[in-house]
Amino acid sequence: MVSKRDQDLLRGSKLSPADRENILKPYLPDPADLLSRRQSQRRKKPLRKAPIRTFLRSQLHQLTYTLIHIFFGIAVRLLQTYHAVVDRIFAIVYHHHRTPELIRKDVKGLKRVPEHLSVILQLKKEDDALTVLMDEVAELTAWSACSEIPTLSIYEKSGILKSYIPTLHRVITRKLSSYYGSPSHQPILQLFAPHHPVYNNLQNGTPAHKLNSNSITVLLLSSTDGRETLVDLTKTLAEMSQNDKLLPEDITAELVDAEISEITTQPSQTTPPARKGDPDQPIVSVKPEPDLLLIFGNFLKLDGYPPWHIRLTEMYCTGDRSDGTTGYGEAVEYQGFIRGLWHYAGAQMRFGR
Repeated sequence: MVSKRDQDLLRGSKLSPADRENILKPYLPDPADLLSRRQSQRRKKPLRKAPIRTFLRSQLHQLTYTLIHIFFGIAVRLLQTYHAVVDRIFAIVYHHHRTPELIRKDVKGLKRVPEHLSVILQLKKEDDALTVLMDEVAELTAWSACSEIPTLSIYEKSGILKSYIPTLHRVITRKLSSYYGSPSHQPILQLFAPHHPVYNNLQNGTPAHKLNSNSITVLLLSSTDGRETLVDLTKTLAEMSQNDKLLPEDITAELVDAEISEITTQPSQTTPPARKGDPDQPIVSVKPEPDLLLIFGNFLKLDGYPPWHIRLTEMYCTGDRSDGTTGYGEAVEYQGFIRGLWHYAGAQMRFGR
């Protein structure tokens, strides 16, 4: 360390560069010592590992990695093939043949059947996507009617089906005729969407003496019935509270539940009065929350489904065990529908207990 006297000399006086070097020279290390120290440090460095040993170790790691991938790849492919074969066997053994009696036989042994079944469908990008979507809705309606499920709600994110309710009603009616035959044997069909009127098959001169007294109600939902409905209801309740039309303590979960259920499960108006001699028009009654939600796809994706309606809903993804390359899980097929009913019948309903 530089002494105090030398520090004062370096700071105070005007010294030449040579004088400064002479003052600092005693404090600098000897160059010979630095050279010997560097040589000793080089000798202490560990020897480099043998290249052949490093090469063998890297090859062993690569071989282990490759074997693990091959093993799991074969196992996954075998599992996917097994489930694909099982799906095809189910499709043959449990085929409905458009016969209501066979479908009722398939669900006869189940402990319970959902009162409200909901299905998430997607509009494909093909040219005939809308026609395919309507046919899928018609098939699901026929299967639900044959299974004596009173309510079926169809969720399609874009809401395109709401613009074609009369056309969809005709498609479903034709599909029901292929299952039940004459209109007198068909169940009463009610089709509607939130803020839309009800369409049923009692308005167009259907025979008064129906031999089938069952009914099936089809509700069409879209993404606008989910988050947007919650936002609109929140704004409405807030404005009513600010205008002293509603007390803040009156805004409860029960009130929100009742309002959302009325908005999303009730039509905008009732159907016209029944003609003379026709049976009374049925009253639309829809259970707000679905008991079972079916997703026809390879993974569980709610795609903006109204969150308020699925608090206690059992969910089943038809393609959760299928290979994405086969497409079996994405297709709306009867074996996926019946497997969903089996899953619901065997599920334990604890409801938070």
